[in-house]
Order: sequence, then structure tokens, then C-alpha cells
Amino acid sequence: MARAKEVPQARGHIKKDDFVKVIAGKDRGKQGKVLRVFPQEGRLTVERVNMIKRHTRPTRQMQQGGIIAREGKLHISNAMLICSKCERGVHIGHRILEDKKKVRICRRCGELLDK
Repeated sequence: MARAKEVPQARGHIKKDDFVKVIAGKDRGKQGKVLRVFPQEGRLTVERVNMIKRHTRPTRQMQQGGIIAREGKLHISNAMLICSKCERGVHIGHRILEDKKKVRICRRCGELLDK
């Protein structure tokens, strides 16, 4: 009996609603808001980045068929978090606050990235 291949869970330093910059691929240099994160796959979708076209036929829900453009998945390693203070792509560190809460910080300026 064949076993399903286990996919290692990627360490998610990028979360939904973060602003990221694409650092590799055809959309290199573009910036956008993270719409969705897929931690099991190690991928994410970014607003208006990696647009793909899907040809759809008319259905009951969507009366009009045609070509629909939507965001495709992007590997998490090809995105870099943007610090709101530095306004550029930065590396991320972690710090534990007095109330034992773990937060993300900007390695460049020390600004808290979690609200």
C-alpha cells in the first residue's frame, strides 16, 4: 500500500494582510498585499502579482464564460516583507515582549511588524 508523501510545513514569517516585495521571478520588484497564505505548500498569493489566465465555461453560478485573470501562487521564499518605517524589503527577527507575546521585528530599524 502506497503512503501519501508528507509535505514539510514551511516556517511562515509572512502572514495575511502583510505588504511584501517580490524578489525573484517574472514579477520581480512588484509590491502588494498578501491575500492568502498556504503554509502546507509554502506558498502565498499577492495582490496583482503573478497573474494567471483561466479559461472558464459558463455554469449556473457564472452565466458568462470567458477568460478570467487572477493571482497565482508564489513561493514564500520569493517574497520579502516590507517594513512600514523603512519602506523597503527587510529581514525579520523575533522578540518576546514582557507579556510573553512573540512578535516580529524589523532587523534594520527594530520596529515592531505585528500590530
